[in-house]
Amino acid sequence: MISLNYRDSRPIYEQLEEKLRRMILSGAIGEGERLPSVRELAGQLAINPNTIQRAYRELEQNGFIYSVPGKGSFAGKLSGVDEGRRKELREKLTAIWTELLQLGEDPEALRALLTDSAACGAHCAPLQAAVGAGVPDGPNFPNPDTRGASRTPPPTSPNEGGTPS
Repeated sequence: MISLNYRDSRPIYEQLEEKLRRMILSGAIGEGERLPSVRELAGQLAINPNTIQRAYRELEQNGFIYSVPGKGSFAGKLSGVDEGRRKELREKLTAIWTELLQLGEDPEALRALLTDSAACGAHCAPLQAAVGAGVPDGPNFPNPDTRGASRTPPPTSPNEGGTPS
């Protein structure tokens, strides 16, 4: 069953898309399995069918589902989706990693966070294995020596760093 959070700042279609995507990725909705029709799901969730249609359209554009006219929407093959999704997530992780470094986070503390089983839990095993293999120092992660390099301190007076008066 899908539940939506009406207090979430994200639009309902994004929440629905995320829930369905996770169900497909986890195997809760198997490859080739038919998804509920737009009307069925709109009735179950008591939301506008256009919202369901938009979520389905997004999922289809990203390769998670495919539509057969007159038959419905079905969970797609994940082989092509996996690589695209991995790339997207790597880019997000790199952006987060870079921002933390620019904010002055210690690179060793970040590595410890990623490798600490107690803090991360069993679901982080693939990430911990990647970290152990040196991914944070690889081409997908910024060099720790660049921490704060792109950041300039704010001026301490109105004229500092500005135009002379």
